[in-house]
Amino acid sequence: MMKRISIVAMGIACILVCIAADVSARTIKVGAAINLTGPASTFGQFHAKGQQDYFSYVNEVKGGINGNKIEMILVDTQYKVPEAIAAIKKFAVSDNVDMIATWSTAEGLAAKPIIQQYKIPAINYSTGWEILEPPVDYMYLPFGSYVLDCQAILEYIKKIHKGSEAPKVGLLTYNSAYGRSIHKPSSEYAEKLGINIVAIEEFPPKTVDLTTELLRLQRSGAEYVFMQMLPAAIITTFKCAERIKYEPIFLATWTSTDPDFFKMGKDLIGSKLRIQFSGGLPVDNSKGIMMLQELWKRYKTVDAFDASYWEGVTVGMIMERAFLRAQEKYGEVTRETINNAMESFNNEDFGGLAPAVTYSKDNHEGSFTARIIQVYEDGRFVPLTNFFVPGKSELKILE
Repeated sequence: MMKRISIVAMGIACILVCIAADVSARTIKVGAAINLTGPASTFGQFHAKGQQDYFSYVNEVKGGINGNKIEMILVDTQYKVPEAIAAIKKFAVSDNVDMIATWSTAEGLAAKPIIQQYKIPAINYSTGWEILEPPVDYMYLPFGSYVLDCQAILEYIKKIHKGSEAPKVGLLTYNSAYGRSIHKPSSEYAEKLGINIVAIEEFPPKTVDLTTELLRLQRSGAEYVFMQMLPAAIITTFKCAERIKYEPIFLATWTSTDPDFFKMGKDLIGSKLRIQFSGGLPVDNSKGIMMLQELWKRYKTVDAFDASYWEGVTVGMIMERAFLRAQEKYGEVTRETINNAMESFNNEDFGGLAPAVTYSKDNHEGSFTARIIQVYEDGRFVPLTNFFVPGKSELKILE
């Protein structure tokens, strides 16, 4: 009789343990509002795939976040602000997500009040500095904003410029929030460095011929053209520049390439493009790059380095680290503990895939480390400088 009671008691205890385990395990939900079918959708598609692949890797290889799996709820914004707002509201209310990824500068700015209302930490893919204008609460960038790009590129121009006269720089950008995000910081930093911004040319994203804008830049005497546009428009720029025999040095922010860029730019790109890109590259042979290459082999989304896929993985890694720190510090992963954990990041190391990340209550930028990269037509990314912090550390040209 006693044996029977003992067996029953043990069975009940096992059931209770299983129930407790089921109750303690929870799915960590991430909402991602990303452009998958609108203009520049290739960029968004590879952002999404990079983030998805990394979360799959965390779930399948690392066992999740202390056993808790990550679920990514992906919504196509079509590069439209109303679609992005609708997605953010859905994430906040019906999906009850723990964290959000937003996409363009305009979409991030529009989503910001909703994100702050519901107190959901969010990382924006576009690194527009305007997103971190006060109040900064719950809005994060994965690394340096376009202010970093502007300062780094202008310091590089100053370093390589020959002659006694001040460098003459023209800006060529979309007439959108994303495009205009380099206007103010470039103008301010150029004045500090003694660089002349001789012209600013804007155009709508759907423009298919930039001959007029390039002729105006050519007439202004611009020796350097700093671009803020997506890959297809850069190819258009190169075509039109060849047509009018205009050969400035073309520089751009890190959002300039995607897998289609190299297909569209055959026999055009050559070695025309230099960009600011502060992330890891295959030539670095870092732990982060080795992990990225493991993802290529496992999920076969890409088979070579791609900046858009890289950013998707980077955003996924930062989110994973936030979940881990929330679990370690507070014993649970919630919107509030994730946010608190992120604001305590202090030089979080990502194996060289991206610069070490530091956040605080008042600064959600992530990092402010740059380097200048040469982009070649065959898809190679080759560093032209060391890693440097504009205004603080020395920029060195690599041999």
